[in-house]
Amino acid sequence: MNEDVIKGQWKQLKGRIKAKWGQLTDDDLDVAEGNSEYLAGRIQERYGRAKDDVEKEIHAFRNDIDRQY
Repeated sequence: MNEDVIKGQWKQLKGRIKAKWGQLTDDDLDVAEGNSEYLAGRIQERYGRAKDDVEKEIHAFRNDIDRQY
């Protein structure tokens, strides 16, 4: 799923993202609005995780979403 598709379906994806990364706030998700780099930074900050690990998690999440659409 590319960035344009993610941005177009952002409202639907917000709930799934919040379920996976519950420490993200609604404000975090509103600001991210489909920007995976921003989202990765917020996940790193909230969970104290390494950038590479977060990027792998986001990639796996996007692959799961792709399979469902």
